[in-house]
Amino acid sequence: MNTSNLSIILPAKNEANQLSRLLPKLKQAYPDVEIIVVNDGSTDETPDICAHYGVKVITHPYSKGNGAAIKTGAKAASGEELVFMDADGQHKPDDIAVLMEKYQSGFHMVVGARSFKSQASIFRGLANKIYNYLASWMVGHTIQDLTSGFRVVNAKKFRQFLFLLPNGFSYPTTITMSFFRAGYSVGYIPIEASSRGGKSHIRLFRDGARFFLIIFKVGTLYSPLKLFLPISFSFFILGSGYYLFTYLFQSRFTNMSALLLVTSVIIFLIGLVSEQITSLMFSREDH
Repeated sequence: MNTSNLSIILPAKNEANQLSRLLPKLKQAYPDVEIIVVNDGSTDETPDICAHYGVKVITHPYSKGNGAAIKTGAKAASGEELVFMDADGQHKPDDIAVLMEKYQSGFHMVVGARSFKSQASIFRGLANKIYNYLASWMVGHTIQDLTSGFRVVNAKKFRQFLFLLPNGFSYPTTITMSFFRAGYSVGYIPIEASSRGGKSHIRLFRDGARFFLIIFKVGTLYSPLKLFLPISFSFFILGSGYYLFTYLFQSRFTNMSALLLVTSVIIFLIGLVSEQITSLMFSREDH
């Protein structure tokens, strides 16, 4: 495995205990690889641990979020390939070689896909299944793990989408769907994630709602008609059905029928215009 152009980026917030176990393993396995820890406003000994093991540390003056830490690390990294992994001990350094092997077979991004039993809880696992299903429908490709933070990517292509990435925990959702929309090759490798050490910074309901919002937000960026067309069709069916009902039983065309039908046309046209804007935007990025 060629690691001469590799950078490993770990966003960390109060993960000193876990970093003290993870960093020596990374240094032993990849002594010549650039390792960057983005200290996202930690109040523990995270900077001291990083200094002790001689890894590059970039400190945010206050907590900006996991996505913001990822963006900071991506901008600072010198490698042509970037490995993102959590600093909480869930991801195994040995799996980096497996991801890199698949990546070097022609992919632009390879994601470590967690099994159901690797999820933090049953509810988190079920939620991720729903996210995977919705995102797969949006992009037309099977997405095995939409929210995994363990991945290797092409640095140049990853930086094209930095402006889209949110500062919170939903950066994997955005970057995965953006790569598919741009026509880049995305692969998956099954991994077993360990139980995280310390306290999770993700809140199931708050961040779950944000994940759904991100999916639909990026969905409108990816393929707006896939969202707008079903909604438009629903209004058309309602309008046609209501008109048929009022015509048969009241022999008239009501304002409600007109409103529903006009709404369906407006929603369809919005989706059509959005589709053209999206195509132009990604076409400009390609050039």
